[in-house]
Amino acid sequence: MNLWEYEDALNKEGYKVIAGTDEAGRGPLYGPVVAGCVVLPRDFKLEGLTDSKKLSEKKREKFYDYITKNTIWAVGIVSAKEIDKINIYEASRKAMIMAINEVRKQINVDYVITDAMPIDLDIPVKDIIKGDAKSITIAAASVIAKVTRDRMMLEIDKKYPEYGFKNHKGYPTKKHLEALEKYGLIDGYRLTYKPVEKIKEKNYEVVK
Repeated sequence: MNLWEYEDALNKEGYKVIAGTDEAGRGPLYGPVVAGCVVLPRDFKLEGLTDSKKLSEKKREKFYDYITKNTIWAVGIVSAKEIDKINIYEASRKAMIMAINEVRKQINVDYVITDAMPIDLDIPVKDIIKGDAKSITIAAASVIAKVTRDRMMLEIDKKYPEYGFKNHKGYPTKKHLEALEKYGLIDGYRLTYKPVEKIKEKNYEVVK
């Protein structure tokens, strides 16, 4: 598959600075949703780059270091409290717009491609289904988003090791649900997510 297909087509239409964006963290019970936005140089090469979910953690970390050194990039972060207020879909969109706006402070973007997320901007936007596996720019953004969020979860794990965040990154695994049942809620859980709502209904106090 030619991962430059969308970028090449847009270049032929006259668009020169194309930003790609993707998010990580829609499914977890805990923590923020994080979006990455990236503009790649035309000579960018990174063998094996694809949707971050298909890469090993070790490879993601290696790719993250390369991408951050060789592209223009930014992240947008929306907290669990904000997710509870506006829902995860809107929070994902908000995180992407935040990341895009940060990139636009660095370079004059003239087109944005997203991973299946319609966004209203003052420049053209194309949402591509499974874009993180079809576009190299969106794939790079997915790595930025995933590694940024995973590193945040590793920091939380240091504070609350009994929850196992370093292993599940906030996703609802069996061990995570067991820890949630045993230890209750800590600040940072998404209170509108069903497994968390069930714990909350048992009158657990949220530990700060």
